Amino acid sequence: MNSNLKKILILFVIGTIVFVVGSGLNHQYQYDSFNDFFVEFAFYQLYSFVLGFSNMAFFNFLETVKWREGQMLLRILIGVVGALLITLVGLFLIRLSTAVFYLGMSFDYFWQDEHMSDYYFGLWVTLTALTVFHVIYFYNRYQKTRVKESQIVAKNQMAKFESLKNQLDPHFLFNSLNVLTSLIGENPSKAEKFTTRLSKVYRYVLEQKDKDLTSLDEELKFAKSYMQLLQMRFEDAIEYHVPEAASDPELKIIPLSLQLLLENAVKHNVITSRQPLRINIYEDGAGLVVENTHSPKASMEKSTKVGLKNIQQRYDLVSSSKVQIESNKNYFKVTLPLLSQKIKTMRTDFMDESAKYLRAKKRLEDLKGFYGSLVAYCVLIPFFIFLNYRTSWHFQWFWFPVFGWGLGLIIQAFNTFGMGSDWEERKIKEIMKKNNKYKY
Repeated sequence: MNSNLKKILILFVIGTIVFVVGSGLNHQYQYDSFNDFFVEFAFYQLYSFVLGFSNMAFFNFLETVKWREGQMLLRILIGVVGALLITLVGLFLIRLSTAVFYLGMSFDYFWQDEHMSDYYFGLWVTLTALTVFHVIYFYNRYQKTRVKESQIVAKNQMAKFESLKNQLDPHFLFNSLNVLTSLIGENPSKAEKFTTRLSKVYRYVLEQKDKDLTSLDEELKFAKSYMQLLQMRFEDAIEYHVPEAASDPELKIIPLSLQLLLENAVKHNVITSRQPLRINIYEDGAGLVVENTHSPKASMEKSTKVGLKNIQQRYDLVSSSKVQIESNKNYFKVTLPLLSQKIKTMRTDFMDESAKYLRAKKRLEDLKGFYGSLVAYCVLIPFFIFLNYRTSWHFQWFWFPVFGWGLGLIIQAFNTFGMGSDWEERKIKEIMKKNNKYKY
């Protein structure tokens, strides 16, 4: 559904609810004619749309502000105070326009007859809507954060597996062992150096397997060891430049991303003494550039770009900065964003990462279902009350849907919020712990 259409429907529903409540409080739904009913309903909708869209614009503005951690209360305070001020101004302008243009009053007469009590109902409705909005907004935000964290866990596991798979590629191992075998007979000293560097490469992979981010300095050291290993294999057919250290020791990068890019460069390009592969790694602003000469192999199969997709997906989950890829007939260049903060490590107790993501996704669907039922209840129950009042108030049948539907809503809320996955996990843990006591 289009977002603007969705907003219009929400505001129409809010205006209808406020109309039902306001009409009941003011004159118990008594109208002289249908025209009076229609005019009052239209005015309630006018208030709903003007105040609703102005407050939505204000909250959209607040969303563009980058709030620091710990500023949640300030965000709520500014949101509430700002919304009340916007509501007061909006109510005043609508009342003024109605009095002057619709009722034909003069401004002086309108101003003399205006009292603060005229704004109480509008402010009460705004405060109620603000309370409901903030509860739903921050709870949904919390749920989205949990889902994103679960996605990070699941995607990181797949990415780490892909990195390990690429690093331990049988073809690469076969070539490395062939080089090592030939060096043992020809140059034992060089073979020893080759073995040392090969062990460093694999040791680094194992060290990084549980990390979400690693320091740029560590990744550069690894890249140098990896390039030295490749240079021992290809000799003068590879030329490279790797910085000794990062410009800022706090800079971080996705682990093993350089290995994937360097392996891709070797895999997809011609490497000979006459046509050497030149690789240059350097910092450029807020990015780390990995650039290599572009000389694709003639018999090379079409690339699936699994390695690049791997890196892009991991960066998409931890940063708004994008991986940039440039290519022409002379060079192939990838720019990796440099990050300055470490991702918080997510708990994965008693749960496989991918299962956790799927469960979080299902919980989000349950929440949507509950809020949909709640909105329908809030819209239809007042309508049933109004319909009952206008037709046969001596038999108050509206209590049946109020309690029947309400009980179903309470059960749905209990299933959504009260007995979720945490309760199941705690119970499973408790039963397993109890059973372990009787083991000999």
